[in-house]
This record gives sequence, C-alpha cells and structure tokens, in this order.
Amino acid sequence: MSRTVDSRTAGTLISSPDITPEELQLAVRNHSMPLEALHYPITPVGLHYLLIHFDIPVVDADTWELAIGGHVERPLRLSLDDIKSRPQVTIAVTLECAGNGRARLTPRPMSQPWLSEAVGTAEWTGTPLGPVLAEAGLSERAREVVFTGLDRGVQGGIDQLYERSLPPAEALRPEVMLVHAINGQPLPPQHGFPVRLIVPGWYGMAHVKWLRSITVTDSPFEGYQQARAYHNRVDDQGAGEPVTRMLPRALMAPPGVPDFMSRTRFVSPATYHIEGRAWSGLGTVTRVDFSDDGGRTWSEVELGAAVSPFAWRGWRHQWNAKPGEHELCVRATDSAGNVQPDAQAWNMEGVQNNAIQRVRVIANPVDEVQAPADEFRS
Repeated sequence: MSRTVDSRTAGTLISSPDITPEELQLAVRNHSMPLEALHYPITPVGLHYLLIHFDIPVVDADTWELAIGGHVERPLRLSLDDIKSRPQVTIAVTLECAGNGRARLTPRPMSQPWLSEAVGTAEWTGTPLGPVLAEAGLSERAREVVFTGLDRGVQGGIDQLYERSLPPAEALRPEVMLVHAINGQPLPPQHGFPVRLIVPGWYGMAHVKWLRSITVTDSPFEGYQQARAYHNRVDDQGAGEPVTRMLPRALMAPPGVPDFMSRTRFVSPATYHIEGRAWSGLGTVTRVDFSDDGGRTWSEVELGAAVSPFAWRGWRHQWNAKPGEHELCVRATDSAGNVQPDAQAWNMEGVQNNAIQRVRVIANPVDEVQAPADEFRS
C-alpha cells in the first residue's frame, strides 16, 4: 500500500508571507489569547492560549492512574482521588508558548504560526510535586525527572508520546505542581484532563498535559521533545541552546476599535487609558515603557501589583492621541536586567521571539459611521 508523505514538515523555512495549508491546519486547532483579554487579571479559560501537539486524549478519570517510577525507592501509582486528597494549593501562573512571535520572522520556520498572543494567566489548583517525589524516594543517582503525557503522534519521523524532563532541583521547587483544576473548575480536555504539570517560570512546552507517568532517570533524557525540539539554533550544526525560562515581554490591549481584517485600530483624537500586562520567567518585571512613535522615544508607565510571584504584572498609561497615524509599542525590563529587544534575532525554530509589540493606530474619524438601530429616531 502506498503512503502519502507531506513534503513540508515542522521547521521548513517559508520565505513567502502567505500562510501555508499546513500552518492553517495547525492554526485552526490551536488558538491564541485575544489581546482584549489582557483586561482580565486572570484569563477566562476559553480565552487562554492553547497549543496541542498531537490529538487530545480521551481519558477515563475513574481508571486513570499516574505512575511514578524509575530510579526511586518506592514506586507509586496515584489515582485522581489520591492526588486530590493531598495538600492542595492554588497559584496564579502565566504560561507562554516558546514559539510566541514565530510568524513575524523572515523566513518563517513552519510550525504553529503565532503572532504575539500565545499567552494566558490562570489559577491552577493541585498538589506540589516535591512531596510526591519525596514519598517515592529519589535515588542518589537521579539525574532527570521525565514527564510522559498520553498524547501521541509523529514528529521528526519518530512515533512518540509527548515527553519532557526537568533536573531534580527544578522538579523539587515548591511551586511546581500536579494540577487537576483551572480557575476553580476541573481541567477541560484541551488543558490536560485529568492531571497536568505546571512549572512556573518556564515556557509552555515544559507544562506536560495528560500526564500518565513520571520516571526518574540516572542519565540525560534524549527524547525528541527534549533533545531535538525547543532549541534556539541558527543553523543545522549542533543542537543549539535548549529553551527553558520565559524572556520578558509586555503586551497592551490596543485602544479604539479594529479594522476587521488588518486589526489596525481607529480612535478619535483624545486621551486614552491604555493598559496591559508584562511578565518574565527570569526575574520580576521592574519597568514597562510605552512609545507612540514606533520606538523612537519612550515613556515609563505606571506598574500595578503582580497577580502572584509567578504571574504577569498589570500596567497602565495615559496616551494623548493626536491626529494622524501612530505605531504604539511597549517593552518590559526585569530585575535581572533583561530588556525586550526592538527586533528578535532569527533562529531555526522561531522560539524565544520576545521582540516588542507594535500596534498601528489611526487617530482620525472614519468617514462613515453607521448609527446603531437602538439610537435611531424617526
């Protein structure tokens, strides 16, 4: 029997600005967070970004178990009820896809074509992972902790379950959790039901969904998603640097109203209250700057409190929209001294693209205004 193989695979470089059928297929399965959702400190579940590598597994919670094994002294098998019966915590955590911004690169690495909105902040409820690993008893030879999901597919020519690993020191951080609820509700299927991993500060690829096992190894984990995917590299020579923590980024909820297709914003000349969110996995956000001239000049904005130590921080700014066309920009700086760049250096997977956000705004009335029917007077 003949077999059809797609000619373009993940990582293929696309020089045209036109989206390919393969990218469209991914884009309709996954979705980003609408920028207007930045008005919510905690992102409503349906607006939180989603990236699903393969298929969403159908899981029976009554028979599901999480196996903890490998180089441990006491292997465990935990049911969903076992996990819920353990001490529970709820933490607001910002998640961002490592490929956020990929679609703005030229040439564009083929994969999920994110612009800049692949992010969300939710309140995750579950039990800390550290005590579970302590109960299992890590071997002195423990080198990595591997998290295996139930989602299965083919990537890089390899039939695989989605798997990622963490060093024991990272896995044992008190804020790393086995999570069964989001925003006070059981995890929906697309967010990893019945249990997923949450690793605050790290890009989304580390937060393995639909967990089926945790395996402690005495050697480096060489699975595809760990050793080959999610690396920052500029050529085919060598593996490059693995992606770990989120780089600083600020986003604004754009003012005014959008053009349906281009998303160009229209406002009347006036003063506008602009707000947004900023985050970093490398430190605390200490400053956000705003520009209305494409980044030629900047003004420091007013920062609000962070939603939690592991979540984005609100900011706001009063902008005087003068007649004409403007390019609004925002950039974040964190406590480690990292600042968003004007433009991102290109890499083959399109990861860690935290270039500043740019929004085109026209401050002039539109020629024709359609009055709403409820304001019509005969």
